[in-house]
Amino acid sequence: MVMPSVSTPANNGSQASGVPNPEVVEKAQRRIYMAEYKLRILQETDSCSEGQIGAILRREGLYSSHLTTWRRQRQAGQLAALSDNKRGRKPTPVNPLNAEVERLRRENERLSQRLQQAELIIDIPKKPRRS
Repeated sequence: MVMPSVSTPANNGSQASGVPNPEVVEKAQRRIYMAEYKLRILQETDSCSEGQIGAILRREGLYSSHLTTWRRQRQAGQLAALSDNKRGRKPTPVNPLNAEVERLRRENERLSQRLQQAELIIDIPKKPRRS
């Protein structure tokens, strides 16, 4: 089923004429490239002549600076640099002694309670009886 082309403020009827929509999006979105994609594009451009590289860049919507950066990273042996880096705060490493510390803390609390009970039992006979 073919949807009729409706001219709205969002598309200004440009879809039917093939003219791109000049409207700018409200917030630009950062492009993120997966490591497999980067490596595939590098392999494809490495096997091409110069004229074909330009066609690949236009087809993929990339700049030559992308290739330059990715090639430098690959040449430096930074395979990790070609992998997807997650932004933001890194997770705190788990201390292997945390479980032991928590166990000892619980045991200390339990023994403190038993000590208080024992002191109460010992103190009862010491108190003078009132008649």
